[in-house]
Amino acid sequence: MDATPHWDPHQYLRHATHRTRPFHDLLARVPRLPAADRPARIADLGCGPGNVTALLADRWSDALITGFDNSAEMLAEAGTRAGRTPGGGRLDFRFADAAHWVPDETYDLIVSNAALQWVPRHADSFAAWVDALVPGGTFAFQVPGNFTSPSHALLGELCDSPQWRDRLDGHGRRFVHILTPVDYLERLSALGCAVDAWETTYVQLLEGEDPVLDWVKGTALRPVLTALRDDPEATEEFLAEYRDLLRKAYPSGPYGTPFPFRRIFVVARRESA
Repeated sequence: MDATPHWDPHQYLRHATHRTRPFHDLLARVPRLPAADRPARIADLGCGPGNVTALLADRWSDALITGFDNSAEMLAEAGTRAGRTPGGGRLDFRFADAAHWVPDETYDLIVSNAALQWVPRHADSFAAWVDALVPGGTFAFQVPGNFTSPSHALLGELCDSPQWRDRLDGHGRRFVHILTPVDYLERLSALGCAVDAWETTYVQLLEGEDPVLDWVKGTALRPVLTALRDDPEATEEFLAEYRDLLRKAYPSGPYGTPFPFRRIFVVARRESA
């Protein structure tokens, strides 16, 4: 059984508009960066296919921006965006696992978009990441907070059922590594940061046939699809069972399928002195 999820950038990007909206909301709360007489240095931890990394260059046009990810598939897609930016900055992408990443240089901004939920004990790395910020620099991230919602609860229950337990035990819950907004605020405040933490539930209207299944195929289902990828028959059987559960939990309406999605946001600014 493969323990590392295999990612499909094209499946992930099928819902790019909905997936990108929380990143826009996160960036809107990032304060002015301390860089004044030089280009800002920015890291995007868990950059995925690089589509949101490129948005950083829209706001900080001359910044030197590096996206880090541990997926070869995602980095291959992100690499198509690498190079000089219209504002004179630069985008580049490198391999790094957020579970073990220790910055080897200082940054004005370290940002992470919907990635840390995959990293056990990620808050234990906050001290090293904050230490890598220049005075007045910012660490900002957002993570999904919907792991008790039907989409994820049903996935976990199905993986733990007698039929699938031997092959998929734990695969439906392995990404639940988030803390509460209060926990994040307390941990980063203790590291000398001014912290803004909040949560938002987006009611996304998904379109198409079985759109919730299509959504989770890009994220939460990746460990399951990876574990079953050498058995197409089992894959189809599992997806059919899960699809039927999702249809009951998220009935389609006349305008599409409403899909509530809670997100947790944190913006932590290191003290200037």
